[in-house]
Amino acid sequence: MALGATFAALRHRNYRIWAGAGFVSVIGTWMQVLGVNWYVLAQTRSATSMGLAVLLQALPTLLLSVWGGALADRLPAKPLLIAAQAVHAALAAGLAVVAVTGVGGLPAIYAIALVTGAVSAIEGPVSGRWSSTLVDRENLGNALALGSLTNSAGRILGMSVGAVVVAAVGPALLFAINAASFVAVVAALFAVRERELYRGEAATDAVVAAGDSAVRERERRAGEPADGGIRAGFRYLLGQPVVLVALALSFVLGSLGRNYQVTMAAMSDGPLHGGASGYGLLSTVFAVGTVLGALVAARRRELGYGMLVGAGLLASVLQIVAGLAPGTLSFAAVILPVAAAAVVIDTTVGARAQLDTDYAMRGRVLAALAVTGSVSAAVGAPLLGWLSEHAGPRQTLVLAGAVTAVTTAAAGVALDGLRGRRLRRRVSLVLGAPAVRRPARRVAATAARVVRPVTPALVPAGPAALPRPMGSLPAGLRLAGLRPGSGRLRSSRAVRAAHECAGCAPPRFRRRPRLAGAARLIGGAPTTHLADCPHSG
Repeated sequence: MALGATFAALRHRNYRIWAGAGFVSVIGTWMQVLGVNWYVLAQTRSATSMGLAVLLQALPTLLLSVWGGALADRLPAKPLLIAAQAVHAALAAGLAVVAVTGVGGLPAIYAIALVTGAVSAIEGPVSGRWSSTLVDRENLGNALALGSLTNSAGRILGMSVGAVVVAAVGPALLFAINAASFVAVVAALFAVRERELYRGEAATDAVVAAGDSAVRERERRAGEPADGGIRAGFRYLLGQPVVLVALALSFVLGSLGRNYQVTMAAMSDGPLHGGASGYGLLSTVFAVGTVLGALVAARRRELGYGMLVGAGLLASVLQIVAGLAPGTLSFAAVILPVAAAAVVIDTTVGARAQLDTDYAMRGRVLAALAVTGSVSAAVGAPLLGWLSEHAGPRQTLVLAGAVTAVTTAAAGVALDGLRGRRLRRRVSLVLGAPAVRRPARRVAATAARVVRPVTPALVPAGPAALPRPMGSLPAGLRLAGLRPGSGRLRSSRAVRAAHECAGCAPPRFRRRPRLAGAARLIGGAPTTHLADCPHSG
């Protein structure tokens, strides 16, 4: 199957099946999210109550993800995933029953949201570890990028179709569609060929690249699952400084640089005066940006830490620019690449978290990544909202962008040091290359001539002497006086001494007879008597 580099992971049959089923499931999931929000808002007319439903679904991630990671590393993934899909389908069907009959009312919606979040918290690390076995190591980054593309496209399609359905017939049909979507995931799990899975690939690129045998030995010991539990996962992460720095950077960028649901609403309702329509436009542009970012990440052959730092700096600078945008359209133009950079950051962190960690610990590392994302959202959203109310939306964007830019630069320096100063060596090689070194020398020589110009050999002085044209000067004088770095004849005094007689030359030049020979080679006479030379006879 001939596919370009952007869709390289689709060469694997197992991944094609899983990606197709995942796309169907993502569409149904976002339909259900829209249906729950609309149902709660219609019943209570309170945005706070709607936010409570979202919080109940996200809260279990903070508490149960580490347990899900431990289960993912200790138990077979396929039975766990089949059971999780069955529970999800039953919960979605329960939402449909509540929406149609009204049995249980709002408390039943809250309870189902809480249980759904708990199942998702355990399923997430299991699904991530399972997905990493569907492709080889070389295409894992591309598979994660295509997963981001699937999520973004499914979100757009699910929200847009869901809005039409909920307006026409209500949220019950959305819940029913989501329940049916999990059937596709279960069918895909049974269709995957077990013999074509990639298991047990240890990923220690960051350690090997550092070239430090002591570090390799320490991380090898840290990667040994002593008891296969949560504590072993924490011990392993403490022995992975590169991954820890990446997670810390992801937390800062996620909390201050990516909670645009808050800042977009504050800007649209405040200085941009866009209102609800403006917020809808910005949300659409942001969703399109996530799709573009997923395509950019998919086209990259390798998602490295340089890509992570570069995307972080780009997003931080553009966030500052967004705070200074005069209108809705200009703000949307800046938001588009910011959303793309956010997806590149998430995809890169996810790829490195799997490629640079041991396979036996991959589930717990993915659980730590999920907790980091949840905590950053839980901390960043209220903080940015508070700053927007007290300092202003524009000031909030500028301040948060400045903080994330400084943090990203510091993380880049730390990552470069932990990985054997790769960036410093590359910069040294680039600066030392002839293509850079020679133009730099020419610029330096030109600057030196401007500051202290080189004067050619003097012509006879006196009332009857006229300035000689440039063409009448000896060839050696022109060459040595105008050409930078021309051997020993660099100063005008040395040039003049080479063309004077032995009696007129200063003593330090008389001891250098090769100067006269050099003058003959470049076209000048070895003895050039001036008008006032006492040895001219």
